[in-house]
Amino acid sequence: MNDLDLKVEVKEALDWEPALDARSIHVSVKDGVVALTGSVPSYPEKHVAEKAAGLVRGVKAVACELAVALPAFNSRSDEEIARAAADAIAWNTLLANAKIQVFVDKGRVTLEGAVNWNYQRQSADRAVRYLAGVRDVNNHIVVRPIAEQVAVKSQIQAALIRNARLDADRIGVEIRGDHVILSGNVQSWIEREEAERAAWASPGVGDVDNELIVSLVPVLQVR
Repeated sequence: MNDLDLKVEVKEALDWEPALDARSIHVSVKDGVVALTGSVPSYPEKHVAEKAAGLVRGVKAVACELAVALPAFNSRSDEEIARAAADAIAWNTLLANAKIQVFVDKGRVTLEGAVNWNYQRQSADRAVRYLAGVRDVNNHIVVRPIAEQVAVKSQIQAALIRNARLDADRIGVEIRGDHVILSGNVQSWIEREEAERAAWASPGVGDVDNELIVSLVPVLQVR
């Protein structure tokens, strides 16, 4: 698929997404890399647009540069957002005993602190993402595995094999302490995300460097 055809496909995917108002989104494509510019009326819609574009077959990467133009009825003061965000995190059962701080500047929420698992880091992000008034979220929470958790290459490879969406033979896994490096080729953006999710779900993982390349051309298997 050439860039022009891919642009049409991405636009149709955005227009088809029911949770997204895509009227003010502009799409450009170069060498399979999609750039989204313009604006959306809420921060969650920015994520929906990025996800929808990435799921289109043939997309190698997505640069999401959308601005969040909040309607007046969704505007909130930084103090109101900070209070709501702190409550959302405190009431989240997945974040019990987590030490997370919230900072808000002109609707941009910054999360700082440390948790033991990546799912907790993501849960904190989701807890504040949908609050009225939020324009952006900077998630600076660090994943610090507990001492007895060790990232084991065989565990991650087993998780990749269990995932029906992935061809695990095409994915290389390298472990450096609590750091995981994924390399090789996948056939779609969603496969790339699924591989990273599988790696993050393994115990002891503190960071994942996803170097997987989206390629529709069959390649040699990674050993």
